[in-house]
Amino acid sequence: MSTMPVGGLVPRAIDNAADLVVRNAKIHTGNPVRPQAEAIAIRDGIITVVGDDNDVASHVGPDTKVVDALGRRMVPGLNDAHLHVIRGGLNYVLELRWDGVPTLRQGLAMLREQAARTPKGQWVRVVGGWSAEQFAERRLPTVAELNAAAPDTPVFVLNLYQSAILNRAALKAAGFDKDTPDPRGGQIMRGRDGEPTGMLLAAPGALILYSTLAKAPVLDEEHRKSSTRHFLRELNRFGLTSAIDAAGGFQSFPENYSTIVELAEAGELSLRIAYHLFPQTAGQEVADLARWIEMASFDDGDEWLRLNGAGENLTWAAADFENFAQPRPEHPPYEAEFEKAVRLLMENGWGFRLHATYDETIRRDLAIFEKLAAEGLFPAGNRWLFDHAETASPDSLDRVAALGGAMSVQNRLSFQGEAFLRRYGPGAAADAPPIAAMLERGLTVAGGTDATRVSTYNPWVALHWLVSGRNVGDLVLRPRSNRVDRQTALRMFTRAGAELTGEEKVKGILSPGFYADLAILSDDYFTVPEPEIPHIESLLTVTGGRIVYAVGEYEGLDEELPAITPEWSPVAHFGGYQATPGTGLSGARQAHALGEAVAESEQHRQWRARRGLAPETVSSFFDPCFSL
Repeated sequence: MSTMPVGGLVPRAIDNAADLVVRNAKIHTGNPVRPQAEAIAIRDGIITVVGDDNDVASHVGPDTKVVDALGRRMVPGLNDAHLHVIRGGLNYVLELRWDGVPTLRQGLAMLREQAARTPKGQWVRVVGGWSAEQFAERRLPTVAELNAAAPDTPVFVLNLYQSAILNRAALKAAGFDKDTPDPRGGQIMRGRDGEPTGMLLAAPGALILYSTLAKAPVLDEEHRKSSTRHFLRELNRFGLTSAIDAAGGFQSFPENYSTIVELAEAGELSLRIAYHLFPQTAGQEVADLARWIEMASFDDGDEWLRLNGAGENLTWAAADFENFAQPRPEHPPYEAEFEKAVRLLMENGWGFRLHATYDETIRRDLAIFEKLAAEGLFPAGNRWLFDHAETASPDSLDRVAALGGAMSVQNRLSFQGEAFLRRYGPGAAADAPPIAAMLERGLTVAGGTDATRVSTYNPWVALHWLVSGRNVGDLVLRPRSNRVDRQTALRMFTRAGAELTGEEKVKGILSPGFYADLAILSDDYFTVPEPEIPHIESLLTVTGGRIVYAVGEYEGLDEELPAITPEWSPVAHFGGYQATPGTGLSGARQAHALGEAVAESEQHRQWRARRGLAPETVSSFFDPCFSL
């Protein structure tokens, strides 16, 4: 591999020369002992020196790769503490991503183009990472628009945990007709003739959405490997070097884990993954957990791929839903089986994580933990945590701290914030989730995205949400008192994630003896205007001393990947996340896009008016700020 020529650093024949040196950087180490530095040396995947150019000069040998950061900001590699990376990788190249797309008009144009190249028998699928709140038009696509864009190719568009929109061809491919019954917890919307319209509703559970998506064709094993490698490279694009996989529905162990295991065995992972095991079949969860405990040990694996416990569900009955368009579900008693599952894990030294959106669920779970604590099972050194916790109460957080737990929060309200606000009001939205209260209690609070089917996998969107309290539509949801500063937010996406996997002594900061995981950023995270944070990307990402992503001046320094297959893949043509220029860089372009979106929105209103679905005239603008 080539290296950048750097004046002033003269290679010399020395023992234990560095494999890689990065100099002339503004390094935020995350280490309070030495928070800032200018250069770093790496050997055998481990940081050996953190200092200035003089400190690393003596470590440059004839074969050392030397990279000039050109004065840019360097940070520890990011760690997404809740990412469905294994499932996402298996499907990545099949998906048309609307992540970052600023207008519905653009999204529909992408869909129309992709439908034209998608072969017969395959679907066009838009699966998560977007919300109507991000579009200038502020609305979802209609079934009619999907039919017009793709009259013959099945199209499935997932809208958060709330709904899915299918065109006529997808309804036929999925087998939906007048006689198809509504599944439990879901609703098939029907017209006057009883035929499905193309809208599926989670009412309140998302099983109807995911089970329909599961009817689409899947990749074979070789394509799954390629898809996963390209998805990991896409995550490296944003400076991610680690992730904690939260498992999830339709992710069975061991069969759906075989791809990531084979890539790890071949040394082809560019992202460190700690994974969880999620029982898939209601009624046999405890039996599955017992079987897995016999098969594997907690913390099995190495620094690239390791088992981090069970979850994010332990029993299906104990899981609440995160569809804020629907009322909070009332669960029947689930405590007996849930207690068996938790007891089994604690007695065998396993950690776990729990999906819990609402405080009502958290309180019921904590009551079980406190019962087991009376027997000495809590706190017992097992790593365990609650995920999400949008409505966790101060009392519940006190109880979590007393039982030795931790928290993992995700920016789901970046995409669902307005639905949450409409249902629960501004007071609840201001505390959703209560991050400041968590930190005040000394809890480990890690940051994540919950990508790929809800939020985008771009961690800088989540970091912006942590810092600003704003959703993707620029609506302020959380007040300043429940936001964090930029350094705290970055720690939540680095060191805190390492604490959740017990790796805080080797990962999460830039210090000698730690893993050489780092990113050189396109913009200085600590000084860019707040609205620019979501536009940050990595220019060079290093995982374990390997350059796994490189663009701009560093292009060609990273590892080569095979071409994306199949050739008709949406990712091969559009890429993944659709980056847009920062707000300060292209105001004219953004104004033009907004004008197009407004025109498109007016066309849509006129179409509805002609069909009697909207008034012929638009009511005058009303702003309550100017009312008497």
